[in-house]
Formats: sequence, C-alpha cells, structure tokens
Amino acid sequence: MNRTGVQGRPGLARFQSLIALALMVLVMSLLSDKFFTPENGWNILRQISVNLCLSIGMTLIILSGGIDLSVGAILALAGAVAAGVLKHGLALPLLDVLLQFTLFGAVLAGVLVGLVCGWFNGFVITRFKLPPFVATLGMFSIARGLTMLWTGGFPITGLGAGFGFIGTGILLGVPMPVWITAALVAAFVLVTRKTPFGRYLHAVGGNERAALLSGLRVQRVKLLAYTLGGGLAGVAGLMVTARLDSAQPNAGLGYELDSIAAVVIGGTSLSGGRGSVLGTVLGCLIIGVLNNGLFLLNVSPFWQQVVKGLVILAAVAIDKMNARNA
Repeated sequence: MNRTGVQGRPGLARFQSLIALALMVLVMSLLSDKFFTPENGWNILRQISVNLCLSIGMTLIILSGGIDLSVGAILALAGAVAAGVLKHGLALPLLDVLLQFTLFGAVLAGVLVGLVCGWFNGFVITRFKLPPFVATLGMFSIARGLTMLWTGGFPITGLGAGFGFIGTGILLGVPMPVWITAALVAAFVLVTRKTPFGRYLHAVGGNERAALLSGLRVQRVKLLAYTLGGGLAGVAGLMVTARLDSAQPNAGLGYELDSIAAVVIGGTSLSGGRGSVLGTVLGCLIIGVLNNGLFLLNVSPFWQQVVKGLVILAAVAIDKMNARNA
C-alpha cells in the first residue's frame, strides 16, 4: 500500500498545475457570471501573452540552473529602441548619416537588442563566474539606465498602425499577441524536447559537474540559454510597445517576478534540470486566471498581490516536497 502511494506521487505531481488551473476556473466561474465567456477567455490569453513570452525564456534559463532578474528592463530597452528607430531613425554623427528604419527593421532592432543583452548576461556569468543573481541584477540597472538615456525619460508615441498591429491586431479572429506566443510555445516545446540543446539544458541544470565531465560544453549551453531569454524579452517588449502605441521608459517594472512565478508554478524546479515549456504555459494561465478572476470580483489590487505571493510560496513548497519524494 505504501509502495503504491509513493509511486502515485510523481504521477500526481505531473498534473498538479493542470488540476489547480481546472479548480481555479471552476471556482471563478461559480463566483462570477462574466468569467466563463468567450470574450473574457480571449482577454485572459491576450493579457498573459507578454508574461508567457518572458516566461519561455525564463524556463530555459532556470532549466540550466540560472536565474534572470533583468528581463523586465530588457523588455523596456528593446521596446524603446524599436520605437525610437521607427519614429526618428538612428543618427550617426561621426559619419553625418541618419539611418531610416522600416517596420521590419525596427522589429529586428528590438529583438537584436534583447539578444545582445541576454548574450551579455550569459557572457559575464560564464566568463567571469559571476552568480546569475548578481550579473542579471547588474544588467537590470544597465538596461534601465540605457532606456532612460535613449528616451530622455519621455514616452515615444505615434508609432503607426502597422507597428500597432503587433499588439492590438486581430488575425482570423485571434489577437496577434496570442498568435505570436502560440508560435513561440510550439517552437520551444520542440527545442526543449526534440533537440540536443534541450537535452543539454536539462543535463546542465540537473548536475553541471556531471555534464562537464561527460563532455558537454556547459558554458556554451548557458550562454545560449541567456541569449535566447534576452531575445524573447525583446519580443515581449515589442508586444507591450505596440499594444500601448508608446514606448514607456518605465515599462516592464515587476515583470521578472511574474515570469519567475509562472515558471515555478508551472513545475520547473528552481534548482534546475526539471521542468517544461508546457508547464510554464499552465503557470502563466494560472496567474492570468487568478488576476482576471480577482479583478472581476472587485478584489483590491493590494490583496491581489498578497494572494499571488501566497500562491508562489505554495508552488515552491510543493516543488520542494516533490523533490524530496522523487
């Protein structure tokens, strides 16, 4: 009997996020007649798109045994750069040249900024052996400062309908942010499950020394994880900026905490080596449903923060218990 119970725990743990989401949907549906409607469903998916984009990258980083506290700041910088070059171009005083950017060029510039920031995080962590917490906290400050310097502390507005379509457009009845994040989820599910890089991520996060002794290029795996995380933060920055039709200097404040929360709630271990992108999707949905349901119930935003914090603590506690019972 005891043996059956022990064997049943890992199976139950695999579905705990899905069970929690189903229970939350059921409770919110009973408490509010506005919750379980198609319009509210699309609203939730639209609301979680940015966090999901960030959280996919955070999943890669945490799987490798790291953490990134700079994704919110990178989001703001990438969105500001894309908006700035689209609206004003890029001046090169030394060459007396003003480069004008198309919509595609501005989008590419925003993603490139994210990739470079993520690469820099990975570089200082792998080359100088800095703790990820310290290195990414430094990038948080750097990216925030660069955003203020680039924007002068003022929003960049009036970006045009083409750019706005990224954040507010509808394609085949589905909001564009949902299309974008769905494509990213599909791509990174394949990357983490079907490619050598995905296997290496789990190996490095599970036991870095064993991975190193087995011949894996651990530093390269970590560098790529942080680079991809930065690039996804750049994509999230584009969606936020397009949705608001404005690049706000203080965009993305606190987003890194929601991202980490979604990853942990989705079952990815903070110690690395265990987790999945699909689990992160469930984590984002749980946070989105919780925020949306509490809003519909007119719960104070301050209490919403308290409830979210309790959910995060519960998720981490469950993760630790599952690790001990594994």
